[in-house]
Amino acid sequence: MTGGSLRLRLLAGTLTWVALAIALAAWGLRGLFQEHITQQLQAQLVMQLNHLSAAVDWAPPDQVSVGSMVADARLDQPLSGLYWQVDELGAAPRTALARSRSLWDQVLQLPPAPTGYPAQGYRVLALRDAQGHALLAVARVVELPDEGAPHLRLVVAADTALIAEPLQRFTRLLWSTLGLLAAGLAVAVALQLHYALQPLTVLRRRLAAVRSGKAMQLEGRFPQELQPLVGEFNHVLAENAAMVVQARAQAGNLAHAVHTPLAVLANAAAGEDGALAQLVREQVGSARRQVDYYLARARAAAAVRATGLATPVLGPLAALLRTMERLHTARGLDFELARQAEDVAFRGEEQDLYELLGNLLDNAGKWARSRVLVDVQREGALLCFTVDDDGPGIPEAERARMFERGVQLDQRHPGSGLGLDIVRTLAETYGGSVEALESPLGGLRMRLYLPAGGQERV
Repeated sequence: MTGGSLRLRLLAGTLTWVALAIALAAWGLRGLFQEHITQQLQAQLVMQLNHLSAAVDWAPPDQVSVGSMVADARLDQPLSGLYWQVDELGAAPRTALARSRSLWDQVLQLPPAPTGYPAQGYRVLALRDAQGHALLAVARVVELPDEGAPHLRLVVAADTALIAEPLQRFTRLLWSTLGLLAAGLAVAVALQLHYALQPLTVLRRRLAAVRSGKAMQLEGRFPQELQPLVGEFNHVLAENAAMVVQARAQAGNLAHAVHTPLAVLANAAAGEDGALAQLVREQVGSARRQVDYYLARARAAAAVRATGLATPVLGPLAALLRTMERLHTARGLDFELARQAEDVAFRGEEQDLYELLGNLLDNAGKWARSRVLVDVQREGALLCFTVDDDGPGIPEAERARMFERGVQLDQRHPGSGLGLDIVRTLAETYGGSVEALESPLGGLRMRLYLPAGGQERV
């Protein structure tokens, strides 16, 4: 079970056990209450049986009479649910020698009296009346002290509806009470899970802060169960940062090691005018551009794997615009930053941001007649840069080729054809993209997407 919501899984499991526990409690409590009222009714029947035993009398030759008993109005009310009856046992048994008025014209049908019937105790019987209603009864065999008196069986019975009615009321009250208890427990479980899982929410926010560049490590105190995880993650972050620093240092060392002999060759060829010197100068320039290209790719790949990077955009962009205006002073180009440009951050290296935007601005400056307009907006998790110029533009069929390595669409402008390829490679390395569109200024619009950084709330 690795998918789904941990919160829902815990909540469903806990509520299932709560429901089972409440159902078992309801079943147990109902059974206990039913047993209690049954015993209570049975005690009342035994008390009536004792009164009947004291009131019964026999007169020769075969007359049975019942004197006054403790008054119970139900014994005089026909079919009230409470009855008594006296039967004669022996060789010629007789049924219902005497009976309560509540029996009216009915007779209790009793099973044969077993041998060994207790003389002083009683037996509990389950009977049914003429209408089929279940009865709870207690019976006793008595032997009167009169000479020649037969054995008599005394029975007191009550309709089990006297048990069912209070049991139904108790069941309704029990379910309503346990329902309220279940609702309270469900709320308590939900709150407990919310507070128990709150550290995971905090951990997620701290991770977002690390990813966005607001923090270099997971900070703060966490529960003992999460603290080892936090420690291991901080250790991984530290190792990752050390690897990135080492990769940058090695890239810088490589650049220095390659540029030094290239500079020696370039200086040696600078004072010569022959064909060999010209060839050396061209190849040295090409080698420098290739080294810069692959070093930029390696540096960007290392930066993408790093965490905690967040480079503000407007500062480097303003510096690039000033630089471009100085480079194109002779042509009087105007490099502008759109008024609606947002103050956002790029999740990557500042040097790569200079490389990306510098190539786009330099390309726009080569083709613009008088104006270059730059804008930057945040679109979800990405930053959208647009660079517009008022130059002649490029036909739609040619726009895809301009990003190919070494391709120059117009040889009149100096260049190696690597600038836009570097832009595309760096953008894709960071998970972004670049495309050429028609500009509202009449020339070409370059639209660059890069990952945004430093905007998540912690």
